Amino acid sequence: MADSVFISRHIERAENVARFLDVNSSLTMGDGSSLQDQWSPLVFTTGDQSFFDEKYGVANRSNVIQFLAFDQEYDNSIISCVSRARENARTVREVFPVAIWEQLNKFYLMVVAAEKEKDSLTELSEFCDRIKLASSTIIGLIYSTMSHGEPWHFARMGRLLERADKTSRIVDVQYFLLLPRPQDIGSTLDVVRWSALLRSASALEMYRREHGRIMPSRVAEFLLLSRDFPRSAHHCLIAIQDSLLRITGTERGTFQLRSEQLIGRLRSEFDYTSINDIISKGMHQFIDHLQTQLNEIGAAVHDDFFTNPQARTASQQQSQ
Repeated sequence: MADSVFISRHIERAENVARFLDVNSSLTMGDGSSLQDQWSPLVFTTGDQSFFDEKYGVANRSNVIQFLAFDQEYDNSIISCVSRARENARTVREVFPVAIWEQLNKFYLMVVAAEKEKDSLTELSEFCDRIKLASSTIIGLIYSTMSHGEPWHFARMGRLLERADKTSRIVDVQYFLLLPRPQDIGSTLDVVRWSALLRSASALEMYRREHGRIMPSRVAEFLLLSRDFPRSAHHCLIAIQDSLLRITGTERGTFQLRSEQLIGRLRSEFDYTSINDIISKGMHQFIDHLQTQLNEIGAAVHDDFFTNPQARTASQQQSQ
């Protein structure tokens, strides 16, 4: 049952894909734009480029939208994520209030209708707005209508593991794909791209209030290391650890389970890391390490709670 409560991770993934599509579409609008060929970075962001190349070949606008939004053979497309969340929720309907199930069902039917109509290829911004709104509505209902007990904390962990991963991926893409030429640094194009990155995380306004002028290092710092901004990787790690310890009852600073050890270690690393440390060691290397650790944490949570529940029971008994 606990595994199915991870539906929030699928919903978060669908929302993030919509965010990336929306911002990239805005960037590539206009005749003669030097960004017309910038659809391939979105495929790179998924980590599934070989699958895309085999099935579609050319990373143009229509192919990438079809792949990321409507390809039912691709596990991480919007339609696949929403469908999986709906099926998981169906198996544990007793866990969720009726309002959540109803909204999730409406979400699924909306995406299916959009896939059949194909209007989303021309009205992409409107489609992405509907995805983001539906996701926010479901997350809001989970937060406000569920008791904040064990199922709620599992849902929270799933959502924030996905959010931290996707935020780091889009920062990685900006550094290594969207800015391929050194002469672009500091240009108007550079500012537009970093602004788009912030918009993809709904972070532009909060960033400007805190830092004002857009600077690449400050943007990366805000999205990776901010303790307060809810879509930053660091903020996600803090909340993930909080939910995990609420579930296990383990005292902060100690661990009984592998998942507790991994999240505590990664959260401590972020607590004592600066953006200058990250840049000096290599942004790509740092983000690659983060994504590896997030995958290990997700796998450890699965093993500790879903595959080997006896270990979790032993941990709770020792903490009492």
